[in-house]
Amino acid sequence: MEYQAAKAKFLQEWGVLGSQWGINRTMAQIHALLLISPEPICVKEVMDELKISLGNANMNLRALMDWGLIYKVAIPGERKDFYEAEKDIWEVVKRIIKKRKERELEPVLKMLDEVSAAEGEGPEVQAFRKAIQDIRLFSGKADALMETLLKADSGWVNTF
Repeated sequence: MEYQAAKAKFLQEWGVLGSQWGINRTMAQIHALLLISPEPICVKEVMDELKISLGNANMNLRALMDWGLIYKVAIPGERKDFYEAEKDIWEVVKRIIKKRKERELEPVLKMLDEVSAAEGEGPEVQAFRKAIQDIRLFSGKADALMETLLKADSGWVNTF
């Protein structure tokens, strides 16, 4: 496969995967573009490559910076903002895990703790408590696993 075709396929498919993981397609495509770019690129290059608007590019670049996946880079003599991605894939995965944990798992754990003290008697209340307890147990294990992954270094992955 010729480079331009391979690049286009990668950007397209990474966008599809991103939407399946819960982020928007454009955000995933911008991240993919920056991951494979050997040099930092400016907003105009992102817009031209992905055929998106300035507003869409800026919004998604800010979101990627919030996740810690890309950085603004100053280039001497240039007035434009340039961006580059974190290239260490293990670091990328850890940052995604951290952000997903903060946004998704921690609120669920908090809610489960709040509802686990439901008062009342009877089979419905017992079934509710049991379901919440089981979900809380699983969620706690998921949280512990994520914490272990966040503390691990990239060499740990190479043992598999």
